[in-house]
Amino acid sequence: MRKNFIILFFLLLLNSCVGSSTSGVFGTGVSVALDPRTLGTQIDDSIMQKNLRARLVLTEKKYLVKISVKVLDGRIFLGGKVDEPEEKLRITKMAWETKGSRSVKNNIVVKQKFSFKNTVKDILITAQLRTALILNKNVKAANFNIDTINQKTYVFGIAHNENEKKEIIQEAKQIVDLKELVTSILMVSDLSRQRE
Repeated sequence: MRKNFIILFFLLLLNSCVGSSTSGVFGTGVSVALDPRTLGTQIDDSIMQKNLRARLVLTEKKYLVKISVKVLDGRIFLGGKVDEPEEKLRITKMAWETKGSRSVKNNIVVKQKFSFKNTVKDILITAQLRTALILNKNVKAANFNIDTINQKTYVFGIAHNENEKKEIIQEAKQIVDLKELVTSILMVSDLSRQRE
């Protein structure tokens, strides 16, 4: 009798733990019923996430375990560690080029050490360009990511029109220490899902 009671107790205990979250087609850790996204958005996000992960693994097998990808309502969140700054930028570019992406938040850490002087110059270039874009009334600065490595600046984002894209390039050309500008700027009209 006591043995049956202990087994029943553990079954109830285990049963109460199950159901707090689910995993499967729609991602891990979020119950489909509790997710505020529509079922269509959940499916779109899941497809985008799997598509980007597959592209990353095809590029470099180590990204399977070193890079995490999460997509919520077309917004891509990246995490993990890479050895070279160029890898981080390549991954960011791939994320921006994923069909349906609305924004990219890149929290990937670069292991490589830089000289203090170069790091300060890069931070200054990024800050100057970010400030110029914020002050430019023809540019929605929040729609763009800016990274500078060894005075080479990368701008990723979504422009509302060609004029906005031209304004960004024009602002970047005025930064004194910037040696090279690389842009990956999509147009709103190119997105599979229109921004709200």
